[in-house]
Amino acid sequence: MGYALLVSTPGEPSDTPAADDYRLRRIESVTDAALAHLDVEDLLGELLDRVRELLEVDTATVLLLDSSCQQLVATAARGIEAVVRQGIRIPMGKGFAGRVAAEKSPVIIEQVDHTNVLYPFFREHGICSLLGVPLLISGTVIGVLHVGTLAPRRFTDDDVSLLQIVADRVALATQSRRAEVDRAAAVVLQRSLLPARLPVVPGLEIAARYVPAENGGVSGDWYDVFTLPSGWLCVVIGDVVGRGLVAADVMGRLRSVLRGYALLGGDPAEVLGRLDQQVQHFDPETMATLLLAMFEPSFGRLHLSSAGHPPPVLALPGQPAVLLDVPSDHPVGVPGGLRRRATTITVPPGALLCFYTDGLVESRNTSLNVGLDRLCGSVVAGPVDSVCAEIMARLVGDDPAGDDVAILALRRQDSGEIGPLDLVMPALPWSLRDIRFAVRRWLSAVGAAPRTVADLLVAVGEASTNAVEHAYGPGGGTVSVHLELQMPDVLATVRDTGRWRPPRGENRGRGTMFMRNCSDDLRIDHSPTGTNVVIRRRLGEEAPR
Repeated sequence: MGYALLVSTPGEPSDTPAADDYRLRRIESVTDAALAHLDVEDLLGELLDRVRELLEVDTATVLLLDSSCQQLVATAARGIEAVVRQGIRIPMGKGFAGRVAAEKSPVIIEQVDHTNVLYPFFREHGICSLLGVPLLISGTVIGVLHVGTLAPRRFTDDDVSLLQIVADRVALATQSRRAEVDRAAAVVLQRSLLPARLPVVPGLEIAARYVPAENGGVSGDWYDVFTLPSGWLCVVIGDVVGRGLVAADVMGRLRSVLRGYALLGGDPAEVLGRLDQQVQHFDPETMATLLLAMFEPSFGRLHLSSAGHPPPVLALPGQPAVLLDVPSDHPVGVPGGLRRRATTITVPPGALLCFYTDGLVESRNTSLNVGLDRLCGSVVAGPVDSVCAEIMARLVGDDPAGDDVAILALRRQDSGEIGPLDLVMPALPWSLRDIRFAVRRWLSAVGAAPRTVADLLVAVGEASTNAVEHAYGPGGGTVSVHLELQMPDVLATVRDTGRWRPPRGENRGRGTMFMRNCSDDLRIDHSPTGTNVVIRRRLGEEAPR
């Protein structure tokens, strides 16, 4: 449809068939189906160009509401593009655009002056008359569309009607695009914050599932598994109240803050208490349910605290699964709650724990109690991947999920199930702590005697330190650590691929003596391609002295 067909002589009679036809063609130009394929940015520009020509105005501007600060932000403009480039913001209720938004009705200014506009911007650019209409979605203001002229102008009712039609089109397009962008951003954000790969923890099998709601978008469901320098393992599952980008953003912040507070030490109730204080002070509108569980390094005991989250399911070998009796304290972000409580349970070898969000057990057609019963009937003390698959098949099945679903299953392995430990670390000082931590956890998981654990930590630590200090130059390299059971012994091998350098400084080179004293057998092989240190130590007996 060409513009030449749409523009008529100003002042055409409003009560004639020609006027009705002209009015119809003007409306059609801003509801043209050809505009449907445009994205929001192009659509806004095209509509503003058409509005300028149809209404014979010099400027056209769209301002969208930033609800977080209740300000109108200049988003698109024609004829006065500087309002966008300068980031003009108008508080709700203030000035011309603010008044349009606050009153939710058209506003006409026949002569612009300092009494009716907030900023001198329009006066400085010679704008004389303004017409503005609200952008409304279901009666809620999302912005303002206004036009202006460089010469005095008396806008008619037809002008107001046409501009309101354009505003309705702009509102629908903008809302649709915002929802699309928010959904995409929320999905990307949540996926980036959920663990891409669960940690490999000697002594534990871990598996997880996450499925977003079928109706699109995401909520604030998340899970996390991480270790602390003390050797404790933290397991977290939570659900932020709300949906979309805002909930995903809150989830990301809670996840990061919780990790930081866990590093400070304390039991789960203390960690959640710190998180609660932070949320109530800095994010008073936020609320989330949360379950924090902390395994002792041996995995023999688990400490839990619940902030209004459903209790985990425990399955022991050969026994029906049960819900753990964990006191449910107030959700994070709810003021005035009582002191948080922690519960300690014993986790024998072979036991499986299942953590989940309420989307798994709650639905419109199923009560919470029925959902919990079905969950307990689906959980057994078996391989975690199979358990997760069975849970999803029985509780989700073929039906679309009405809410996000997250589950996390952990099973403590028997010592006979635990495979070798393989580490490849950069030959840098900070790697020594991680090596020591992994070796301690693996030895505890396979049931090594306390003296064996202590001796091998010294022996492997010395071999690794030697590789870091003596095997490589400034270019660096790697240290490989391999532990395996060769009953009744533990065989530890530490490898590097560098060239051995003599000890530097005085009183050095005693590592070999320490390694020999802490092992039943020690072999060190130097070659042009690197060094192998092989340490053998009895699993359950003290080394001979």
